[in-house]
Amino acid sequence: MGEDSSSDQWSRRGFLSIGSAALTAAAGSLAVSSAMAQDNQKARTDRSATDPGPTNPSLDAQNSDSAWPAGTDSKSLVPTFKYPFSLANKRTYEGGWSREVTVRELPVSKSMAGVNMRLTAGGVRELHWHTAGEWAIMLYGTARITAIDADGKSFVADVKKNDLWYFPSGIPHSIQGLDPDGAEFMLVFDDGDFSESETVLLSDSMAHLPPEVLSKNFGVAELALKNLPRQELFIFQTEVPGALQVDQKAAAGALGRSPRDFAFRTMEMPPTKRTKGGEVRIVDSSTFKVSTTVAMAMVTAHPGGLRELHWHPNASEWQYYISGKGRMTVVSTGNRARTMDFQAGDVGYVEKSLLHYIENTGDTDLIFLEMFKSGFYQDLSLSQWLAHTPPELVMAHLNIDKATLDAIPRDELVIVPG
Repeated sequence: MGEDSSSDQWSRRGFLSIGSAALTAAAGSLAVSSAMAQDNQKARTDRSATDPGPTNPSLDAQNSDSAWPAGTDSKSLVPTFKYPFSLANKRTYEGGWSREVTVRELPVSKSMAGVNMRLTAGGVRELHWHTAGEWAIMLYGTARITAIDADGKSFVADVKKNDLWYFPSGIPHSIQGLDPDGAEFMLVFDDGDFSESETVLLSDSMAHLPPEVLSKNFGVAELALKNLPRQELFIFQTEVPGALQVDQKAAAGALGRSPRDFAFRTMEMPPTKRTKGGEVRIVDSSTFKVSTTVAMAMVTAHPGGLRELHWHPNASEWQYYISGKGRMTVVSTGNRARTMDFQAGDVGYVEKSLLHYIENTGDTDLIFLEMFKSGFYQDLSLSQWLAHTPPELVMAHLNIDKATLDAIPRDELVIVPG
């Protein structure tokens, strides 16, 4: 939708941001950039800010806000809400590889899990289905996806960078890399305990069924099935498929093609909201009809840009950082807060209804995903809350005057520019 046509929808979603001067007033003791800089400088010059023992300098450099926390962080424990995919075990095959971050790697992430997968040209993620819903975004290259819907009708489509797909629980499907260099993608599942190693695979199913049962079921001689695989394929190499139209026609058969579109072309829709600070694209069940259990916001923050202080009342937020560098502070219950740094390939997680922001700390665009186990996207802005609360009450809380309160703009900025 365009900017002019989306105002009502964005009022419902709660995207109302503020300028940097207003942030100073609204955030109060939560921290302004200059105050944070002074606190960090003080920490680094204090005599206790030394670490003469063994260190990992490269890891410390990537996580400066953990090595020397911001002065606004609490000293009481806030569980880590970051896990890099670079630390995840990579399962390699002829045809591609796979690695995952689940609740086992990131214990706070109870509602969602992620799988990063690479397929060569011709590499196949074998025919399978899940007990959880599978949402995906293409990160690189091109792939062909196949499925059947609940009525048994076929779906075959090609997807490219930034395209999405969604397969509900129990819907069988496959993924195959295309020329010239296959594909890489991120799979997000609506279950924190999910694991790719616990998928229902076609190869596993065949290996665990008596030959006579398979013969009877398929109506073929047992001898014809003697070469069925005896162990899982998971990912394997084969030839690159032919023309899309040929596969679509062959798969359709007598039932025809599915009327449901399991793919979504993200970049064909205009940004849901664009400001001087960046842009955001919201994709949930209102735009991607089949995605009934997962909603997404793809956020781009320009250098210095700040994803406004906000929280999500309907679901926890699972994040994936695609490019750039960022910093996030999460304010938890019990007078606790923690700041952590993020780079491309990191997973972040914010529990439901906790206040947070994400700031671009690099010199290139910060691009990341906000993912939710929900059919719809929803957030509440700190500035919106303050702007729509009786002014005397807000001034009494923050110890500010009316002029400062009035400086909080009511425009929808989404991302505060640097």
